[in-house]
Amino acid sequence: MEAGARIYIPVSVAESRISKRFDTIPSGTLYPNADEIEYLQRLVRYKDSAILVLNKPPKLPVKGNLPVHNSMDALAAAALSYEYDEGPKLVHRLDRESSGLILMGRTKESISRLHWLFSDVNKAKSSSKAWDDAFEATYQRYWALVIGKPKEKEGLISAPLSKVVLDDGKTERVILANSSGLEAFQEAITEYRVLGPMINGCSWVELTPHTSRKHQLRVHCAEALGTPIVGDYKYGWFVHRKWKQMPRVDLEPTTGKPYKLRRPEGLDVQKGSVLSKVPLLHLHCRELVLPNIAKFLELDEKKLESSRQNPKHGPKSDLLRFVASMPSHMKISWNLMSSYLV
Repeated sequence: MEAGARIYIPVSVAESRISKRFDTIPSGTLYPNADEIEYLQRLVRYKDSAILVLNKPPKLPVKGNLPVHNSMDALAAAALSYEYDEGPKLVHRLDRESSGLILMGRTKESISRLHWLFSDVNKAKSSSKAWDDAFEATYQRYWALVIGKPKEKEGLISAPLSKVVLDDGKTERVILANSSGLEAFQEAITEYRVLGPMINGCSWVELTPHTSRKHQLRVHCAEALGTPIVGDYKYGWFVHRKWKQMPRVDLEPTTGKPYKLRRPEGLDVQKGSVLSKVPLLHLHCRELVLPNIAKFLELDEKKLESSRQNPKHGPKSDLLRFVASMPSHMKISWNLMSSYLV
């Protein structure tokens, strides 16, 4: 080989570090390759006999249709079956652009129990007080960066949602239901809490959905609160056009002194953060608390006594709690707005 000769790197090698660039799964053929399987397995945060919990990166589709193969449901059978004959099934979803904790059931029994847990139908009390208590304690909490700041520091949004089709006849949009009641709608309830002061025109909020509707959090933030989520161009396009991303001064609420936002030296802000020209969606499912499905299935099958006698198994809690770290673009925004205030 002579000096100056060009070397052509295969696509599979060139994309092996794609997670460092944009946290998305490598594209490949209809059937996942070893790199894709390894990538998805690295997203797993918890595994037991009943469930899998993953930390989904942004821009990774959850539900795919052929020939879109690189979605979580399509890859799960090959990448996440482990010792089971069949792969896990999704029991709830996140938008493609959002990130955070996502749950999969590993058996028919656990999938059925999880679907019941996350459904919005009124649920009757069971014969197990422990299960009822664990069910009542179940919640999901999201962190979001919004443009502006809600008028109240905390509150409960009860705003029904309906779907409309735009003029092109194909695009579907979720909106707040009309009070006339002439159109079909679904009840939607979201609890929110402001996490801090408004800095550079934005504020962090914690969102706890009490119902599971499509785009519920995004529409409630944009239309009910009037503070669309950063990077949500579907429901906050007009606000993004007016939003001034240049650093400016906001007053600290207790002292009245101005905050001054500065960039950390050497920090790359062109990765979808709040200072990039086109920020990514800042919506992350950070915390999940749910019943210990494996334990309750063991109780149903009267296997609890044998598991207690096994020295490898310690006492099992009725509840499981998971917390997922934010994706890189949200971490940068958090650091910019929190750690570098002077």
